[in-house]
Amino acid sequence: MSKIAPLSGFPEWLPEQRMIEQRVLDTIRAKFESFGFAPIETRAVEPLEQLLAKGETDKEIYVLRRLQAGDDEENKNLGLHYDLTVPFARYVTQFKSELQFPMKRYQIQKVWRGERPKEGRFREFYQADIDVVAENELPLWFDAEVPLLIHEVLRALPFPPVRLHLNNRKVLEGAGRALGLEDLTPVLRTVDKLDKIGEAGVTEALTTQLGLTASQVEPLLALTRIVTPDASFAEKVRALGLKHDVLDKGLDELAFVMDTLRELPEGSAVADLHIARGFDYYTGTVYEATLLGHEAMGSVCSGGRYDSLVGTGTGWKLPGVGISIGVSRILGRLFGQKLLTSNRRVPTVVLVALHDEPSRKGALAVARTLRERGIAAEVFHSPVKYGKQMDYASRKGIPYVWFPPRSEGATHEVKDIRTGAQSSVDLAAWSPAESDRELRVSLATK
Repeated sequence: MSKIAPLSGFPEWLPEQRMIEQRVLDTIRAKFESFGFAPIETRAVEPLEQLLAKGETDKEIYVLRRLQAGDDEENKNLGLHYDLTVPFARYVTQFKSELQFPMKRYQIQKVWRGERPKEGRFREFYQADIDVVAENELPLWFDAEVPLLIHEVLRALPFPPVRLHLNNRKVLEGAGRALGLEDLTPVLRTVDKLDKIGEAGVTEALTTQLGLTASQVEPLLALTRIVTPDASFAEKVRALGLKHDVLDKGLDELAFVMDTLRELPEGSAVADLHIARGFDYYTGTVYEATLLGHEAMGSVCSGGRYDSLVGTGTGWKLPGVGISIGVSRILGRLFGQKLLTSNRRVPTVVLVALHDEPSRKGALAVARTLRERGIAAEVFHSPVKYGKQMDYASRKGIPYVWFPPRSEGATHEVKDIRTGAQSSVDLAAWSPAESDRELRVSLATK
């Protein structure tokens, strides 16, 4: 039989990795809810015209069509969503009359993106998003709450430290207008590629493809080099001699957010004026985050403010701000480098040993009693030698083996297979060590 080749870009984790992924998702979910964000789930498909209207995404979209569909089939122009922000915008517009604003939502779902697969970058992957949408005006406070929450979430996960990079699109837009540029969309898209193609590549694209002059490119690139741990970026920008009302507004908004983030540990957040974000719908604060020690993989968390994405064409003003965690992106990197470890490979805390077939009923009763007390337990499947049953537990990381009494008056016994300690116990009272009750995931050192 020929070996089955994996399908590139579509990860399938081993059971122990999937357990870690679920624990990560559970932690993210709990932290989101602790900040007052409520869950939603949107459909996997959106009309292609909706997906294609949000930036340079045409090469990323997977088109959905039934194999035997006729040319006249209804809903044939559908695509799988490539992020969760676009479907969320549609969802809010569709259900506006039934929602309460400001709406604070979180969404943890798979998305599909036709990218070239590589380490940490997939075609099918989990994202975990939060967004806040308001009617008419969205207080700038939410632009600051989003990174505060993300820092809290990522700090609770078994990940390397994360650094948040913040900017404001008005800073880049205002600088462009101060330099006499009018069509800023292609300029911002080009600047967003700095990490991929470097200054030389961006300079080449801005001059030869977009027609900018050296006197325009040089101050623009000087601005993108500014990185500060606080609001001191504003004076560095003004020292470049650029003046425009939009630039001033962007600097003020970014300063407010950075001042709010001063409570975070040093180095957790920086103002980084080259961050542009490629999607056209961002209009204010923008975010990206990198794993310290893994900066080469690029952003693992990104988002920003959008003023016109939600309610487009309805006359409603529904500004929002949000951020997305690339869960699969991070896990793919950490799994690939074997940096995540767990205390066991299965959920089982106790393996109930099976002496012989007549004793199976008693063993099942022991397992049932333990489960009723919240202790995950399974009965070994066949009455083989105890040594083989303990070897099974050891290979799967099950910490305890339970030996039911084999005669009248005998006691239950539990063996900790890690230490070899074995003792008589009371079935109604025994509990495992607190650290053994739940799956524990930790970050290994290189």
